[in-house]
Amino acid sequence: MGRTPARRIRIGCAGWSIPGRYASLFGEGESALARYATRFDAVEVNSSFYRPHQRATWARWAATVPSGFRFSVKLPQEISHELGLRGAGPVLDRFLAQVDGLGSRLGGFLLQLPPGLALDGRSAAAFFAMFRRRSGAPLACEPRHASWFTPQGEELFARHGVGRVGADPPRVPGGDLPLPSRHWRYWRWHGSPRIYYSEYDEAALRGLAEELRAAKGPGQRWVIFDNTAHGFAVANAARLRELLAPD
Repeated sequence: MGRTPARRIRIGCAGWSIPGRYASLFGEGESALARYATRFDAVEVNSSFYRPHQRATWARWAATVPSGFRFSVKLPQEISHELGLRGAGPVLDRFLAQVDGLGSRLGGFLLQLPPGLALDGRSAAAFFAMFRRRSGAPLACEPRHASWFTPQGEELFARHGVGRVGADPPRVPGGDLPLPSRHWRYWRWHGSPRIYYSEYDEAALRGLAEELRAAKGPGQRWVIFDNTAHGFAVANAARLRELLAPD
């Protein structure tokens, strides 16, 4: 069974909050983000889903972290939830202009769709084509309606170079496995059985480590822990890094 080099695996959390009980895992820094970046080389920015940030803010975050650090940025809910991917060009333009402040620290984008948004092939294709005309950055989509987990959905993602997130807990059977793009595979672990709250046990983390090692194909593998409500994301991400460390 082939092994994926550890350098092609990025592990991080949704946000860079550091619970006090895990502070000893991190080095010194002038901000929470700077301290977070002493342990992890990736982070998912969720605040962009709820509100815009000025370009200067993105640039400041980029200047805070080492050159090898990367940000995954969540697209605004106005695009995914309010507009349902339709007529989103002006919103997307403003958003991309702001995020451009990250420069080379941009790792890619995350598009999380609402559970009630069924696949409409025409509007989805139009959105992805529009996105691709504006950005060549990796894009991972986390659909939450069963209609996206179909051959039609897979063909749509493949045609536009979009990865499908492997989410835990999965919405449909097989939804825990990422559908890769040429750029990356994206695992997003929310906490199970209680989403956002539950801590993953050693067996689950070891299983994920083996899955990452065995993954084949081009691009990077990203794992983002979103079980942040009780701070377990930090501990789980740190343990997964240990499990993937070279022998």
